[in-house]
Amino acid sequence: MQLGMIGLGRMGSNMVRRLMQAGHECVAFDLDPKNVSQLAGEGATPAASLDEFAAVLRPPRAAWVMVPAGDPTEHVVAQLAERFASGDIVVDGGNSHFKDDVRRAKSLASLTE
Repeated sequence: MQLGMIGLGRMGSNMVRRLMQAGHECVAFDLDPKNVSQLAGEGATPAASLDEFAAVLRPPRAAWVMVPAGDPTEHVVAQLAERFASGDIVVDGGNSHFKDDVRRAKSLASLTE
């Protein structure tokens, strides 16, 4: 399985490592290029931008977002919505309030109607 991870802090980077150890292919993106380079050196496919991230993932694309709750999550999900298509998957793995996730899910679903 191929999975993209956005947010390569302690939790996101360790999730990528565990996924790769289990045989999954991971595409890695973070605002800090050092975090991306570190995981690329361990076998992840690096992405230098969200455009590259979306282009490297094979449809149906799956992105796991591990960024802080609030504006960072809102921003990343909105940017993915501009790049992803119907059938692609966005997982908010951060500590967002579930009501925010429900609202974002409805908003994303309306884009495919």
